[in-house]
Amino acid sequence: MTGRLRVVATVAREPVLARIEVAYLGFNMSEYATWIAMLVFAYGLGGAAATGLVSMIQLIPSGLVAPFAAFAGDRFRRDHALLAGYLLQAITLAVTAAALHADAPVPVILLAATLTSMTFTITRPTQAAILPNITHAPEDLTAANAVSGLAENVGTFIGPLVGGILLGLAGPASVFAVFAVVTLVSALLVVRLPIDLAATTPVVPLRAVEVLRESFGGFGALRRERPVLLLVLILSSMIVVLGAMDVLVVSVAIGLLGLGEGWAGFLYSAFGLGGIAGALLTVALVGRRRLTPSLAGSGVLFGLPISVIGVAPAAMTAPLLFAASGVGYSITTVAGRTLLQRIAPEAVLARVFGILEGLGMFALALGSVGSAVLVESLGIQVALVVTGLFVPAILALAWMRLRALDRDAKAPDPEALACIRHLPFFAPLSAPAIERIMAELVRLDVPAGHVLIREGDPGDLFYVIVEGDVDISQAGVQIATRHAGDHVGEIALLRDVPRTATVTASTPLRLLALGRAPFLEAITGHPRSRESAEAVAASRMHPKG
Repeated sequence: MTGRLRVVATVAREPVLARIEVAYLGFNMSEYATWIAMLVFAYGLGGAAATGLVSMIQLIPSGLVAPFAAFAGDRFRRDHALLAGYLLQAITLAVTAAALHADAPVPVILLAATLTSMTFTITRPTQAAILPNITHAPEDLTAANAVSGLAENVGTFIGPLVGGILLGLAGPASVFAVFAVVTLVSALLVVRLPIDLAATTPVVPLRAVEVLRESFGGFGALRRERPVLLLVLILSSMIVVLGAMDVLVVSVAIGLLGLGEGWAGFLYSAFGLGGIAGALLTVALVGRRRLTPSLAGSGVLFGLPISVIGVAPAAMTAPLLFAASGVGYSITTVAGRTLLQRIAPEAVLARVFGILEGLGMFALALGSVGSAVLVESLGIQVALVVTGLFVPAILALAWMRLRALDRDAKAPDPEALACIRHLPFFAPLSAPAIERIMAELVRLDVPAGHVLIREGDPGDLFYVIVEGDVDISQAGVQIATRHAGDHVGEIALLRDVPRTATVTASTPLRLLALGRAPFLEAITGHPRSRESAEAVAASRMHPKG
């Protein structure tokens, strides 16, 4: 808990980050609260069957739009894309509230709600893209990402809780109206952010044909990378159950326990509270080499409490069981995504997660429709039991292949990770990019007196000094000394020129070496990294004095 408070304090001290994260909290609250409100509205129309149908109507268009919405931050200034997303959400939420309040025809209400759902696909990818651009140090980016994750979990708790109160007092229209105001506040928070324009403007905006190709081109990569495909399917199966829960929570609150509309929000809020607890527990996964035991154990914890509600439904235990399920879901998501980051090739990593985001919408729709069919044909209790056993069954069937993935995946070396994160031109990179660099690093031990780099030779490696000192000379004249924590060899790689100096070990050395291709791929793929690296190279080629 102390660690979480520390990272929140780190973000709070940075006004720009604080504004972005508070706005993001409002987004998450609005997304979950209004989703539950629309499902309650659908349940009133025609029970579980209508709930599943309304979920599908909203989710399928959102799934189709999601890959294109995710590229908004690649085509436009990211702060503008963030603002536009919040404004569109505020407008569509207000329109849906007005339609519900006026008892408009059902197709009109569903159209407004579907447009709202589509606008929600803009924010999360843009948030992920803007944070690496505006943080100034590794610890700032780590803190910002941690607070974003906390905002998602807290939003899952507070949003449905407030929504449940509003549903009980005034119905679905009030939920949409209140959270239209919340998203408008989020928009106001990100207006005219005092940030470097160059840091938030894409280096090369993508053309429409490139957006289409890049949005769907990753499916071929998944076909070639079968282990990655397996893990994507497992994570998608979890989202199927999450979609089923949307229907089941409403069915349990109203149809099974007879507690009323407000309790649909309260039960989903309990799931969100469990998610917060699970997020706190995921600290134990950091640096752990084997993640499949955590993935499997938390997957069982995600599913079995749902089955228990079906076996023994009770108003006293249902919130606790949904909370336990939330703990399992949070841990399973972190373990699965971390393992995916470790095994997916760098060339397809972004596309793999983009595909996972898009598939998530369709998985939610499949879960909603499937659970509605189960409720209508077999009853709420049987639907709960079957849904709860789905993820544990998938994990059991895939267990042997999952264990093989874990054996092949490499956990990051904490010492090497600290050295890489310390370097200014690697600092802006995302955690997945850093972990891919870690996979390419080679450890070297060099004796004193060894010539590590010779002036005039071609450049092939970049070195980080873990322990020891080196002397740097040009034309036989010593010009500098580098120590542990410093680096050498970047000039020839960045400028595509022969080595500009000779580097000799003055003491025994422990080094980390990174090849030319992964070094350039990491540096040139991020504008702030490239700018920082060029500044270092320029200062070393033309030292002051």
